[in-house]
Amino acid sequence: MDKGKIIVIDDEEKIRDILAMILRDDGYEIITAKDGIEGIAQAKSFSPQVAIVDLQMPRMDGIETCARLKEIFPEIVTLILTAHGSIPSAVQAIKQGVYDYISKPYDNDRILTVVKNAIDVSHMRQEIQSLHLKLRKEYGVDRIIGNSEIMRNIRTQIREFAQTDATVLIDGESGTGKELAARAIHYESSRRNRPLVIVDCTAIPSTLVESEFFGYEKGAFTDARERRIGKFEEANTGTIFLDEISELPLAAQSKLLRVLQEREFNRIGDTTPVRIDVRVIAATNKHLEEQVRDGKFREDLFYRLNVLRIQLPPLRAHREDIPLYARYFLEQCRERFKKTVDTISDEAIAVLMNREWNGNIRELENIIQRATIHACSPCIEPGDLEEPQRQNVQPVYNSEKGLEAYIHQWTDYIARQIITQALQETNGNRTLAANKLKISRKTLFNKMQQYGIP
Repeated sequence: MDKGKIIVIDDEEKIRDILAMILRDDGYEIITAKDGIEGIAQAKSFSPQVAIVDLQMPRMDGIETCARLKEIFPEIVTLILTAHGSIPSAVQAIKQGVYDYISKPYDNDRILTVVKNAIDVSHMRQEIQSLHLKLRKEYGVDRIIGNSEIMRNIRTQIREFAQTDATVLIDGESGTGKELAARAIHYESSRRNRPLVIVDCTAIPSTLVESEFFGYEKGAFTDARERRIGKFEEANTGTIFLDEISELPLAAQSKLLRVLQEREFNRIGDTTPVRIDVRVIAATNKHLEEQVRDGKFREDLFYRLNVLRIQLPPLRAHREDIPLYARYFLEQCRERFKKTVDTISDEAIAVLMNREWNGNIRELENIIQRATIHACSPCIEPGDLEEPQRQNVQPVYNSEKGLEAYIHQWTDYIARQIITQALQETNGNRTLAANKLKISRKTLFNKMQQYGIP
């Protein structure tokens, strides 16, 4: 079995032959070419993982040849062959994207070591590319399902907005899929292979917003034992998604405004500005215009955020998509929980169509999840969609449902008790309760929907 595919490009036939022999003997599949133009032509049908290219060649030098090969094969790893006196040129080539160099006269062990490392890098790049493709498939615009006209228009908007670098503001009630839309914009954009950093603004205490956003230097305050980069620096060259941005305190809003205006910030404890290239997507379940009128949100920040806008509809505005969503979530739950439930009765669909859906798509997902777990037959019926008992009755073992269902019931029972107690201790304040439980406000809302906690 070949260890990898390599093309050797050099205008000296003897050098080509020696390198080809060394590498073939070590198990690599090799082709050779006398110059860059011939090498590029042969590479198109060979698809090499590594290219070993002489620095000085007629018609096209090594650096240009490497650049042209990377245009055709973005994941290819290039190595430069160079005489000892031209090593500075090889170092310059590395700065331009060449992985490493091999100096003449050759040392066989050095050649094999450098080539092995290059092949390892090639495999790593291929794995990363495969992961990026998987992420795009998992989080791209096709994950925004729905056959209604309103959802088709949302997908069109996402595709259009993804082609720009402009800031996007996503409006929508809780549970309408704002994070899913933000992910789709990122993974459909040219930044798809760069970081996507998600920040839940409700989960950051007001005193820590600046350090979370911008980081700090060692010694900036008592507990700053080492430098820490913030979310904006972590997202550099990629996208940052600021979820529930209306929850940011006014002091933090002014600092965020500077980042959007200047594209730079200072870590706490440092006077040197950090320049960044970040695409900003923000989301809110509140009407920011009203927040501005009430003095709770800065008007200048609102206009900076409100460049492109997507308004996600509540589920009650496109009820025709409910059967599609219900069956989609059922398929996911079947795989996740290893259940044999595979259909939803027409009567159950009718019940779903007539609900209010204050929690929107997330509420529907939670109900299907609960029904899948507790259903007693392969088909979800209306009775399986009923809300859990508010009084949180202690589970009783049912031999027909078995041990697995009993364990799930106890897990739900205990979780419901803990969440209810946290809400009681904080007088129903969900932000404080979420902090007490060490979970985000969004996760708390999901659990309340799942367990029927009012």
